[in-house]
Formats: sequence, C-alpha cells, structure tokens
Amino acid sequence: MPRTTPLFTTPLYHAPLSAHGKPIDAAELTQSCDVIANDDEAGQEWCEANAFPGYTSYASLTDLPWRFPIFKDLKKALDKHVKAFAKELHFDLGDKKLKLEDLWINILPEGGIHTAHIHPHAVISGTTYVQMPPDTSAIKFEDPRLAMMMAAPPRLTDAPEHLRQFIYVKPQVGDVLLWESWLRHEVPMNMSEYERISVSFNYRWG
Repeated sequence: MPRTTPLFTTPLYHAPLSAHGKPIDAAELTQSCDVIANDDEAGQEWCEANAFPGYTSYASLTDLPWRFPIFKDLKKALDKHVKAFAKELHFDLGDKKLKLEDLWINILPEGGIHTAHIHPHAVISGTTYVQMPPDTSAIKFEDPRLAMMMAAPPRLTDAPEHLRQFIYVKPQVGDVLLWESWLRHEVPMNMSEYERISVSFNYRWG
C-alpha cells in the first residue's frame, strides 16, 4: 500500500513563561522596558540612524539582567525553557551548555514592522511577550524550504498547518516562543494604535 511519511520537522516551542517557575510580574516588566527605552539615548540614536520603527535595545545594551533584577529573573526562567526545548530537539551538547548570548527589548509602535530575518551564530532564539494589545500583529514563520520550491504550486488555504509555507502565531502576554535560530521569521505591520512590546533573545552553544 502507498504511504506518505513526513520528514524534517521544524519545531516551535510555545509555553507560558511561568511553566518552569514563579511568574514574572508583567506590569513590572512592562514598566522596566519603558524606563529603559526612555533612558537609552544610544539605542534611540541607533534606531533613528537605521530607520528602525519604535525602539530596540539590541544595538545598545548587552547587560539587561545585570541592570534590572526583573531581567535577571527573566533569564533564570528562560534558561529552564531553553533546557527543556533542547531536550525535545535531542541535541547532543557534550560537555557544553546553551548559554544566553543576547537579550533585548523591542517596542513596536503602530505601523511598525520587523522584516524577515534569521539569527546567525546562535542555536536557539526566541521571544517572550510583554504587551500584546488587540489587533497587534502575530509573528510569522517561513518554511525553511521555501527557496528550493521553485515551480511548486501554492498550497490550498485550508492545507494542514505542517504543509503551509507560512505560519502565523499570536502569543499572549506572558508566553514564550522558542525556535532554532536558522528559522526565518518576521513581525508584520502593527495595526494597533498601542505599542507591541516583547523581549527577544539568543542562546549559543559553548
């Protein structure tokens, strides 16, 4: 009998941030992101010089867990999630560990977008969601095989999720998403009049 076997899965980890420990205070985290964004002149200048919508601390601050206790607590929680995800991925880490490399704030205003990208030199990347107003944009993931599909016809709109070329995920405040860093993703335009706030991160192996 003919059979079809699915090959080469692309895992996406989705969990409440509090699944591996005590909850992170969402109000305090939101306030901390706002305070940092308002005080970070270097980050503001970088965003303006690079026509970056809203604010990101990616190019200016590399020590958030040291600056604010709540980010130290956030790192502890993320370490546990990444450890669980690495186990699901069956990574053979040997005598090395996955370590936090970067942790940064993203504040996306109405009309702002984050264009499609990957995270080179990292193993696991992800985002935890601080403020997600109604009508704000989901995160969009691209099938990593898309560039090789060449003359393939498009999928039906009701195709099963694992066969679609793009997947949209709209997490809730307090959720964390993890994926392998080679997975291309983007944030489409924020259609809400309110800011979309998230904290993103990279983990390296070493």
